[in-house]
Amino acid sequence: MKPYYPVKRGMDVVVGSAALILSAPLQLVIALLVHRKLGSPVLFRQPRPGKDGQIFELAKFRTMLEPDESRGLVTDEQRMTAFGAFLRSTSLDELPTLWNVVRGDMSLVGPRPLLVQYLDRYTPEQARRHEVRPGVTGLAQVSGRNAITWDEKFARDVEYVDNHSLRLDVRILWRTVVQVLKRDGISAAGDATMPEFNGRSRA
Repeated sequence: MKPYYPVKRGMDVVVGSAALILSAPLQLVIALLVHRKLGSPVLFRQPRPGKDGQIFELAKFRTMLEPDESRGLVTDEQRMTAFGAFLRSTSLDELPTLWNVVRGDMSLVGPRPLLVQYLDRYTPEQARRHEVRPGVTGLAQVSGRNAITWDEKFARDVEYVDNHSLRLDVRILWRTVVQVLKRDGISAAGDATMPEFNGRSRA
């Protein structure tokens, strides 16, 4: 085992725990606002694939209304509210995910955990993104977030797998802070977040 790995895990536990404690009052306020504006449940929970494709439950603050055809709430764009968009653009919806980091499901830095149904759509090269723990932020996120294509995202993910180091993690964390403050790349053109990945082979 490389010396980097226990240091990375130690940083995840120390920084993740400190961030959870320091953000607890803010998370309480957000939870109350989510309950008032979007209803229950306050948290969005969903199975996601982690390292080696092992499934875990991701937790985030809800940012969308429940689907309701009678009210015309079907697509992500229709279900997204101004409040939910604000949570996403500031990444405040990600604060509960710090618990996944402390538990060891995720790391502070790594490829973002995507949907379980995407697992059989990846090319062998794209699937290499699961060779490391998924992250709250990653190289793809600081390279354009949701404004870049799926192929570009996966290329950055594999680049991270091949080159991950403590120095690179620190650089990504710093660039994440800058990107969140600028609120760039929140969504893909024409989508509330990102279009579904339907799977395709790379050239």
